[in-house]
Amino acid sequence: MIRAYAIDDVREAEAATDGFGEGELMQRAAAGVAAVAAARLDEQGGERVVVLVGSGDNGGDALYAGAELANDGRSVVAVLVGSSAHESGLEAARSAGAVVAEWRDGVPAGEVVAALADADLVLDGVTGIGGRPGLRPHLLALPDLIGDDAYVLAVDLPSGTDPAGLQRSDAVYADETVTFSFAKPVHLMPPTEPATGLLTVVDIGVAEPAVPAVERLTHADLPALWPVPGPDDDKYSRGVLGIVSGGERYTGAPLMNVTAAVTAGVGMVRYVGPRQPTDLLRSLVPECVFGEGRVQAWAIGSGLDVEHADDEQLRIAREALESDLPVLLDAGGLDLIDESRSAPTLLTPHAGELLRLARRLEVGDLDDDAVRRAPVSIARLVADRLDATVLLKGAVTAVVPPSASGLPVRTQADGPSWLSTAGSGDVLAGLAGALLAAGLSPLDAGSLAALVHGVAADDANPGGPVRAMDVAHQLGRTVARLLSR
Repeated sequence: MIRAYAIDDVREAEAATDGFGEGELMQRAAAGVAAVAAARLDEQGGERVVVLVGSGDNGGDALYAGAELANDGRSVVAVLVGSSAHESGLEAARSAGAVVAEWRDGVPAGEVVAALADADLVLDGVTGIGGRPGLRPHLLALPDLIGDDAYVLAVDLPSGTDPAGLQRSDAVYADETVTFSFAKPVHLMPPTEPATGLLTVVDIGVAEPAVPAVERLTHADLPALWPVPGPDDDKYSRGVLGIVSGGERYTGAPLMNVTAAVTAGVGMVRYVGPRQPTDLLRSLVPECVFGEGRVQAWAIGSGLDVEHADDEQLRIAREALESDLPVLLDAGGLDLIDESRSAPTLLTPHAGELLRLARRLEVGDLDDDAVRRAPVSIARLVADRLDATVLLKGAVTAVVPPSASGLPVRTQADGPSWLSTAGSGDVLAGLAGALLAAGLSPLDAGSLAALVHGVAADDANPGGPVRAMDVAHQLGRTVARLLSR
């Protein structure tokens, strides 16, 4: 599991480091950055380096790394973009032969523009974990000045990104980020991870804090979490999932829900729905059972139009919400919840559905761009209002428990971009529902489902287009492969 720690906890951990002389952490950090930078330059046969230097310790790390690169014979230009610069680091860079230029305000000088355009590697040390989201006004054009062939290596975090990972802002997008000792939320959260690029963690001797703010499951975590049946299990002890989804107008969602749950290994599925999707399931998923009966969890709402839903579907859905059973609500099912439940609840909206739900619950005055700018913050508002876990689907999926739980956010980014296709969410809902029925918590069910869903999409057609039903059929093989690790 990858763990990221809140910025205040990181600072406390760094302050508590014993036995280090003054400046030793910076020297260790700089050495790590320089080693990665040298490796990337060697890979591409490059020599020209531009170091972007901000005012804080992050700029000091970058200057010392630039000095090491210059001492190794690289051509280094250090561009000072902040109101001040780390004095010892600046002296080290000058002594090593680095050329120093300034771009503290306004339009950059021609030498700065030329250096950025010709660079083989740009070392981004403008802002660190103490910075605020967004680039300073005179640096807004910076990303456009960096040559297309330059490798952008960020020091600790890409400049302009929110260290807490909560806000989307103007930022430098890195090919790779070198951070120190452990990941920070900026590296794993939906608004900021895309700017991080490849994440490389360099150990500089700081002990991990006690409690992570963000977690990410890896393939190696699956065997410990996946509900593997034993010799004494039967279909009931393995989990029976009740599914209320689809309708006469939307017949595909139930097929993908049920196929995903069955393929992923649920003990049994009971489906409740009208004639047309029922007939499809009888033909295509003969393992499915129909009508009411004993279940261990419910998955409700995929392809469900509440205004035109079958009366039996609505009755059973509302009874499920009043029960003490775990319930997953997807798509149309999100329209059925107005208050918290006493039982485990997992909501699986995409961004538009989350915005509509948040507005209906009146958790804040939200404009149309609110979820794009601050997805996890909006998901947290809904999670706290309903005492539910919110799985917000996206390229980086966030699984957000209510604040009162004390649990970390989980994020997953395992699927290819090809997975953004119709029916993908229906497959995810069936898979996550199966895990709820097997007894997993909403946090574990949601994050584990997101991981397997993404990996299965890549397994179904590596590097190319994938249809949702292919992902549903692939789930069992992907789980078997991951369990065999």
